Amino acid sequence: MGHRIVDAIIEDGQLKYVGEKLPAGRVKVHLIYDTPEVEGVGKVAEAVLAETWGIYKDIDPDLEAKNLRAEWERGER
Repeated sequence: MGHRIVDAIIEDGQLKYVGEKLPAGRVKVHLIYDTPEVEGVGKVAEAVLAETWGIYKDIDPDLEAKNLRAEWERGER
C-alpha cells in the first residue's frame, strides 16, 4: 500500500479544505497536525535535571572543560 501526503484543513472536527482530489470511497488516514507550541519539553528537562542534580558535586566544570579542550587540541597540554 502506498502513501500520499495531502494538505487539508479540519475546522471544529469538519473537513473544510483538501489540497487535491481524494480517491472515491473510504480513505483511511493518519492525522499529523501542527501545535502552537511543543508541549511537555520543559517538564522533561526539569525531570532530568532534578534526577541528575548533584551527581558530580566535587567536579569543577570550568576545569573539566579546559582539560577536555586540551585533549581535543593536538599538541596542547
